[in-house]
Order: sequence, then C-alpha cells, then structure tokens
Amino acid sequence: MPRELWKGAIRFGLVHIPVSLYPAEDRQELSFTMLDKRDLQPVGYKRYNKSTGDEVAYEDIVKGYEYEDGHFVTLDKEDFKRANVEATQTVDIVGFVDRHDIAPYYLESPYYLAPGKNGDKGYALLREVLDKRGKVAVATVVIRTRQHIAMVYARHNVLVLNTLRYPNELRPTKGLEVPKDLKDAKVHPNEMKMAERLIDDMTMPWDPSQYHDTYRDDLLKMIEEKAAGHTRKMPKARAPRAEVVDFAKLLERSLSQRKRGTGAAANDEEAGESAPRRPKSAAHRKTASQHARRKAAAPRAHAGHRRVA
Repeated sequence: MPRELWKGAIRFGLVHIPVSLYPAEDRQELSFTMLDKRDLQPVGYKRYNKSTGDEVAYEDIVKGYEYEDGHFVTLDKEDFKRANVEATQTVDIVGFVDRHDIAPYYLESPYYLAPGKNGDKGYALLREVLDKRGKVAVATVVIRTRQHIAMVYARHNVLVLNTLRYPNELRPTKGLEVPKDLKDAKVHPNEMKMAERLIDDMTMPWDPSQYHDTYRDDLLKMIEEKAAGHTRKMPKARAPRAEVVDFAKLLERSLSQRKRGTGAAANDEEAGESAPRRPKSAAHRKTASQHARRKAAAPRAHAGHRRVA
C-alpha cells in the first residue's frame, strides 16, 4: 500500500469518521531516460536563477504567486493549510445521489479511504448504507493545493473517493457536427435491428482482468529486439479510402462471423478427435523416405569431415 496522502475525517451532519486517504491509481508507464544522441550520455536538468544563472538548491526553492507583473507572494506548505485548516483535512459530504446519476465523463482520479483510529464503526456504517441504498456521497475535499468535488462510494468493502471534474472543465459539444437523429443519418430500420442483434450478441459481463496495455507489451518486445541487434522496418501507413459504406452488409457479415466463430471451435475439436487420417500418397511416402535418408546421412558426412581435419 502506498504512503497515505493525509489523515483527516469524513463529515456529514454531526457524524465524524476518522480516515486516511491513499492514492488508488498505479500507472504502469515505461520510464525513458533523455540521452545526448552524440554519445548516449544521460541529459540532466538544473534549477537555476534566471537572473544570475546560478544553480539553486532544492531547499532554497519556494512557491510564489504572481499577483502583479514582477511581484510575487511566496507560500510554503503551512500556508496552504492555514488558508483553511478544516478543508485540507476533511471529506465534507454535502449530499447523496443515485449512483447512476453521475455521468462517467465527470470521473477523474480514484483514491482509497481507510478508517483511522476509532473510525471502524462509522466507516462500516456509511459503507453498508451506501451499498444498500444504491447511493453515492457527493463531497468536497482538498488534495494537495486544490479543492475537488468528489464522489464517495462502496467497492469491495472499501470506501472509494473519486475526484470529479467541474462542469467548466469539460468542453462544450456545441461545435461538434453530429447527426440529429436516425433519419438525419439515413439509418434504415433493418440496420437498426441488426445493430441491436450484434450488440446483444456481443454483450458480456465486465471483467477488467481480461484487459491490459498490449501496446506496452509490443513496445517492450521491440526494445528487447533492438537490444539484441535487431531492428524492425516501419510498416507503410495505409491511406484511408473514401468510400460509401453499406452498414447493412457489414452488420450482417459481423453477425454471421460471430455465429461461425462460436461453432468453429467445437467443430474443429470434434473433427480432430473423430476424423480418420488420410492415407499418404505414394509420391508423398517416397519424398518423405528420401528426406529421412538425407537427414540420416548428414551427421556421418560431418563426422568424416571432422576426422580428416
């Protein structure tokens, strides 16, 4: 478990639940080092004073807010807390909504909440009530130097806090050119029915363990090949072709392919177990016999060569 970000409390009404906040996200990104291409030595970066050009030690750096051109107010860690001590240590619940009322595009970053000292009872009570009623808590919370709106919900016995985007952080859709309705997109009723059938056929239970970053795997494989002295040629990019698409045919083919794919594996297994092997032809037997004789003769020839040497 990563180090806790802070210790504080969940608060709603007169209820006060001590908790600790932990990051839930663990990005599995590849780390690359910047190199000087002339000698492949690592490139370093220095913090320097833009006025004098002198390097500045990390402990001598402070955060500053430029309130006028060239005029700064400096802030340290304690200043951020002093601005509102209570806000920096509290998940302040302002209300509860149905779990499906919050659109997915509002979701930002997940965090785990764990009960603090004497917080077990209140933690378990809030977790179970949220799960039983199908609700999520809407709250405000300060993480690092920014106040977030967030949702708190129960997941596998753990309370999860997911920060949300503010409405003004989502770009409006006004400028996007999209069809108004099916008539505007010239969708035929049979295409609609086949699309529904295809979606029904492809509907499955959600299992996140089935998915991982395959591009990361491909990139690591290419890195290993380059380290071994092999390089790949860049594949030619295919230029997109502008053509009229018959969605009815595409949907029909997709449905038929899925039907064939479902039955193909079972048919192949049955065929492999029950189908008799075809007898080899005389020509095939002759070729195989010649290949075997050549293979057997090769070691004798090599052995004779070594004795002569």
